[in-house]
Amino acid sequence: MNEKTILNSELIEVLQVFLIEEVSVEKTLIDGEKFLPKEIIDNELDDIEDISNFITQYLKTVQIYKQLFKNWQAGSKVDVALVRSFLIPLVDKALEEPDDILKLHHYSTKEDYMYHHAISIGLIGAFIAFKMKCELPDVYQIALGGCLADSGMAKLSPSIFNKATTLTLEEHDEIQNHPIISYQMIKDSSIITDSVKLAVLEHHGRLDGSGYPQKIRSKPMHLFSKIIAVADIFHAMTSERVYRKKQSPFKVIEMIMHDNFGKFDITVIRALLAGFSSFSIGSKVKLNNGIKADIMFIDANSITRPLVRILDSGEIINLRLNRELYIEEIL
Repeated sequence: MNEKTILNSELIEVLQVFLIEEVSVEKTLIDGEKFLPKEIIDNELDDIEDISNFITQYLKTVQIYKQLFKNWQAGSKVDVALVRSFLIPLVDKALEEPDDILKLHHYSTKEDYMYHHAISIGLIGAFIAFKMKCELPDVYQIALGGCLADSGMAKLSPSIFNKATTLTLEEHDEIQNHPIISYQMIKDSSIITDSVKLAVLEHHGRLDGSGYPQKIRSKPMHLFSKIIAVADIFHAMTSERVYRKKQSPFKVIEMIMHDNFGKFDITVIRALLAGFSSFSIGSKVKLNNGIKADIMFIDANSITRPLVRILDSGEIINLRLNRELYIEEIL
């Protein structure tokens, strides 16, 4: 279990299986399920200003978003200014420590996936925009758009969120309608630009004309839409879900590039891929077979598949040639 992992009944059972009787834990960051007045949320925001650690601030931000989401479910309107007040400071901190952005999937739980996903899309989208040398105001706008892209999910049937079985046709159609609902919830805001509102509307669109909802499909897709689309699928595929285990970010980026070729903007993908190059020679990694290694050489044309040296045996493996192996995670 990684630091900051939120314990649930399943993880506690794992501890018991390994005869671990006691662990040191921090006070939980998860608050109640009830509707929370704005005054209480404002107090939570005041606390955030004193947090220096990025991951702690991220987890606290996720819980504030969770509270807002439940308020939207209860009928509250989206207060974009409030979202901006806690998201932008986190974006600033993330851009100072970009390595942490590619590790966000470690902290997402299947129970709270919806809330982690919203904040993570905002952060990953901002990171991509920053790498693409977008102006800082646009970076912030993309972060807001990513964070609010799934706000419309608050108006869907709660039973859909954690359903582990196959969705019915009606449930599938309901989920595919959420970008339109998200757009309707934020369209009157003067804080968000029209370009970001469009990105919220079409963030599930694809360059080849697939995606949803097709009735609002526009060509060509706006750059902000392309960025949020990549941020959305990257975090979704690397995170643990009710119906699927999390996948290696290194494997996912390859799947986005190859298996989904033609669906996503290659320039946007390369900007995300540039984040992986920050892991330098000597970085310790774990491969998908559980073996630990360190990076010896990174080929600029194959960043996700460097030359690695097995720690135990000293064996050198070129992951570009050995396609059965890939990096599971950075240690």
